[in-house]
Amino acid sequence: MKKIILSYAILLLLATTACMKDSKFLSVPSTSILTNEQAFSEPAQVLSILADLYNRQLDVTNFDNWQSFADFSESFPSQNDQDFFVKRTSWNFGEWGTWDYGYIRDVNLFLERCAAATKLEEADKSRFLAEARFLRANFYFEMTKRMGGVPLILKSLYYELGSDPASLQFPRAKESEMYDFVISEAEAIRDLLPANATVKNRASKGAALAMAARAALYAGSIAKYGTNTPSVSLPGEEVGIPAGKANAYYEKALAFAKDIINGSAGAYALYAIKPDPVDNFINIFLDKATNPEPIFIEDYRLRSGKVHYFTGWNQPRYGAEEEEGGRINPSLNLVQSFEKLDNTFAPLAVTSGGNPVFYNNPVDIFADRDPRLAATVILPGSNFKNKPVDIWAGYMLANGNIITGDDRGAQRPLPGTTNPVQVVGFDGPINAKEFTAQTGFYIRKYLDPTPGAGSRGTNSEIPFIRYRYAEVLLNAAEAAFELGRKDEAVGYINQVRTRAGFPTPLTEAQLTFDRIVHERRVELAFEGHILFDMKRWRLAHIRWDGNRMSETELVTNIGKANKRSTQPWGSGLTNITLPAILIMVNGCSG
Repeated sequence: MKKIILSYAILLLLATTACMKDSKFLSVPSTSILTNEQAFSEPAQVLSILADLYNRQLDVTNFDNWQSFADFSESFPSQNDQDFFVKRTSWNFGEWGTWDYGYIRDVNLFLERCAAATKLEEADKSRFLAEARFLRANFYFEMTKRMGGVPLILKSLYYELGSDPASLQFPRAKESEMYDFVISEAEAIRDLLPANATVKNRASKGAALAMAARAALYAGSIAKYGTNTPSVSLPGEEVGIPAGKANAYYEKALAFAKDIINGSAGAYALYAIKPDPVDNFINIFLDKATNPEPIFIEDYRLRSGKVHYFTGWNQPRYGAEEEEGGRINPSLNLVQSFEKLDNTFAPLAVTSGGNPVFYNNPVDIFADRDPRLAATVILPGSNFKNKPVDIWAGYMLANGNIITGDDRGAQRPLPGTTNPVQVVGFDGPINAKEFTAQTGFYIRKYLDPTPGAGSRGTNSEIPFIRYRYAEVLLNAAEAAFELGRKDEAVGYINQVRTRAGFPTPLTEAQLTFDRIVHERRVELAFEGHILFDMKRWRLAHIRWDGNRMSETELVTNIGKANKRSTQPWGSGLTNITLPAILIMVNGCSG
């Protein structure tokens, strides 16, 4: 009987379906795709769409691409198939370019659909729209600082078959018009975003002001220093900004930065929690709980599907989780650019009066340096995860010969002995040995010491900081300096230097353009600034001219803005056998 009833049910269903009109059969609502009205009817759904736009923001360096940090002679890429970074003598047109107008279209569509939504509360809608405008402006800023003026498209575009395609053609805007757009958008949305310094992974008033300050500073310096490279311009000003606009941009940059400094966007401050300046600077990039310095970040969360393997790629390899790491080796060029604590510049002290200088521990050679050095770079003789790194190049004999090995921790007998001993560090440096400290250094900034952060099974959740308070102070210092207000400028830059650990502030007389350039290099190392700083100051062609450097060039003119730095140099540390086993520096090698 049950079988008969079931058969009747099936026949009834078939009959009902057979009687359904084709139009209704084909228009059954989807159970997996939301309509625009449905998607923009509830804040959580809108935020999920917005999250995708956040995740697609553009950075010149990012944790998913460690190679993006290994350029511009600030480091050496210790992986065999990546050596082209240091072999090339120029960069191609469009090297950093992006024409991702698919992203721009998606933001424009979001703005149009969110504005048309009828079921959202006005407060929610206002914030969502302001966030999307921030993301669009920030993306256009990224495009502009790479390529100059680009087509400015502020609505979604559609092509109807048979229509004139000319309506979809947009010329490149002037470079100044693009910077004006970024600045004006920030001004329009600043008060529609939360003035809350704890909001870091979404747009805030602080993020809008930080974006505007940086954009105005870039525009001002392009206008001022563009006169040094008149060939880097186009007749329609798609590239290049008239010099007469420089001061107005600098005034805006200073005003936006001061809004943040004065607290109108929330309680941002320099991170100053750890008593030791090295530990303190390290923790700027690790502390997600009590950190007032980051303004806008790309966040990562364990067990969320969004984590990164930057620590695994770059941690000291010896004894590391999965024996993985060692790829980014900071250069001696960068290391010796960190000045001494007496505010002077000098190469590392390897000789005195023509004789070698001896140290009981290799880290002692860096003892009188800017603490940010040890917080940015893992130095020989220092620790990571409470474990000493094993970086040394070999034994130097009394006659000057060096005994070393061609593999990590290699062993050989020393002269007059028969028992093999270790003659090179397990962390290098070993010439052409990938994943070791070929320059004698590892990167420390961004490395996560949390257990599991260097393993593929866990990864790391530390954020990538796009805007932070120290940069705001340096932007204010540069803008004030360019406006001739050195008394104001030196106050801003000294806040950053005092936090770093310098006992003596700079005076007005000591504040020069060279100092402005230097301070940004060491404070913001590996944070994606150096390329665009050198481009906007019109120094890139001088700094990276493609010609090999000599050792003399390497150790002179340290701290000068126009110092050449065409390829990374390294340093080797050796043990000396007589009269005792001590540590010395074995000069420099290209």
